Amino acid sequence: MTKTLLIMRHAKSDWDNSKLSDHERPLNKRGKQDAPHMGKLLKKEELTPDLIITSTAERALATAELVALACDYDGELVTTNSFYHADPATYLEVLQGVDDQYKRVMIVGHNPGMEELLADLTGQAEHFTTANIAHVELPINSWSQLNEDTTGKPLNLWRPKEV
Repeated sequence: MTKTLLIMRHAKSDWDNSKLSDHERPLNKRGKQDAPHMGKLLKKEELTPDLIITSTAERALATAELVALACDYDGELVTTNSFYHADPATYLEVLQGVDDQYKRVMIVGHNPGMEELLADLTGQAEHFTTANIAHVELPINSWSQLNEDTTGKPLNLWRPKEV
């Protein structure tokens, strides 16, 4: 048995309002288009997540909400402040606590952590731009088994401009 991880970097954010903190930056126009576009792709690929965990940063949360709506996700969005500027170990730690009833989990977060996590889990370095989604199959039966030595199988990497 395996688990599936969908790793998504938040969609393009807006830098126009200098009064906003980094955590409060919203999506820009392209981000608001790319996020639902990627959600529709997940639905088409029959990869609607069983669970979505997202950073609390506005741009990541908005990305997760738009993707969830577009792929017909019917669960709760789980938010965690620990994903904000997280390193791979932090993502793994959160994932280790996921209930095993969830087979396909999507995480929405930030670079460089997302890119590093993908490289750590697959051994492949990929440039991970905004709204990219990586599809990784993990050779584990339980999320608690996930660790830095787990080698997943990269099944796909989707970029909004390419789909």
